[in-house]
Amino acid sequence: MHHRHTALALTAAALLALTACQDVSTGDASKPNSTGPASSAAPGPSAPRVPAEKDARLPDFVGKGLQSAQDQAQAAGFYALKSHDALGRGRQQVLDRSWKVCSQTPAAGTRPTSTTVDFGTVKLEESCPDADVREPDRAGGTMPNLVGKSVKVARESLPANTSLTVEDSSGRGRMVLVESNWSVCSVTPGAGTALDGQPVTISAAKFTESC
Repeated sequence: MHHRHTALALTAAALLALTACQDVSTGDASKPNSTGPASSAAPGPSAPRVPAEKDARLPDFVGKGLQSAQDQAQAAGFYALKSHDALGRGRQQVLDRSWKVCSQTPAAGTRPTSTTVDFGTVKLEESCPDADVREPDRAGGTMPNLVGKSVKVARESLPANTSLTVEDSSGRGRMVLVESNWSVCSVTPGAGTALDGQPVTISAAKFTESC
């Protein structure tokens, strides 16, 4: 009799333990998890607003150093800036503080701030020309007039496949390294000659020299 009561007690304990395990492992899926993360993320930062184009006063920069002109143009709201060699020699304005402004396009006045401002420049030790020196036209089927132009722009005006020889007009056999510093004295074949792939020879002197 004692053994029967013990068996019944053990059976009841096992059933209680099994019921407890089932209660822990199963839950009501319809109830939200109050300790879980929020279902939606906070909105990210908005994109920066691009200011609308407006009109502004474009100052007169003629006579200023190129670097100062660029800084003042940006302070006035104009950021589309470029510059060129007013002497037509094709030099690049690498060190802006070494150049000065001879002309600007467009002229001073009220302009849209998207306007491109182009500065005609020369080096500080040079004099401004009365007007920009025009670079030669691109050679088509005829040799353009290259005399007096820099060797750099003369080369650029010829077809890219031209066989070109550049000689020192002084006869000293110097190498023409910085072509924008050399002036064309003569060209063979001459201006007006039909071009059909023939080699071209340029005789040149430094701009500080006479041909």
